[in-house]
Amino acid sequence: MRSDRLDLRIEDLTVVYGGVTALDNVNITVPPGGFVTVLGANGAGKTTLVRSITSLLYLHKGRVRRGSITLGGESILGKKSPDIVKAGVAQVPEGRKLFPNLSVKENLLCGAASRSDVDAIDDSLELNLELFPQLRPLLNQTAGLLSGGEQQMVAVGRALMSDPALLICDELSLGLAPKIVHRLFELLTEINERRGTSILVIEQNASLALQHAADAYVLELGRVLIEGTADELRGNPMVQELYLGGGGEAHTSYAAIERPSRRPEAHGRRPPVSES
Repeated sequence: MRSDRLDLRIEDLTVVYGGVTALDNVNITVPPGGFVTVLGANGAGKTTLVRSITSLLYLHKGRVRRGSITLGGESILGKKSPDIVKAGVAQVPEGRKLFPNLSVKENLLCGAASRSDVDAIDDSLELNLELFPQLRPLLNQTAGLLSGGEQQMVAVGRALMSDPALLICDELSLGLAPKIVHRLFELLTEINERRGTSILVIEQNASLALQHAADAYVLELGRVLIEGTADELRGNPMVQELYLGGGGEAHTSYAAIERPSRRPEAHGRRPPVSES
């Protein structure tokens, strides 16, 4: 199991697709051993944020115009995705993206492809099966025949097989029953507390994410609109209205938000959002 705890620092990050600014001067920190969630509606910039960290922007014709991303003080901007995995970052992608024709065991072992400590891979597999005991009798089952919840467990387990310092979970709750999602978040908390793995959860399910995370950020139109501890965001009236099932006045609060500029030259931190 990995002994180093690394912080992720995203500073002044601006990302564009052609002439469109998708992220504008974004600042987010995941401390060593931290549990952080990034919330936001569709189109807020969450997917672009993940692509930037994992160096997959080029596949979608995006590029970083300005800013930095460091892991443990070392820049990971411009590195190839396999090198970022070796540096300690693993991703549970939106939609799971398993190899449907491979077995559960084969999918899990794919997560260890970047590792050189071959003798320890079996130990990691056993640790994952202790976390997800439901998968043990399914090891030889074809992954494409599993239920959605079982597939998500395989996806998380596959990411953990790389022995990451930072685990990124992209829309973990998508398409799953609430009971399964609650259990998955409980397991993330266990991974964070027992293994010291830093967790970055990209989520639309704000209520659940804020129950488990220590710190949170809200992305709106490519900028960080609100940030603070999870407790602070749970108590923020705007967050309650927009993301936690607030009353019928949510549309009024939403309309009152000062929209950030989408111009590439816009920069600087937004002033704090009033909670009054």
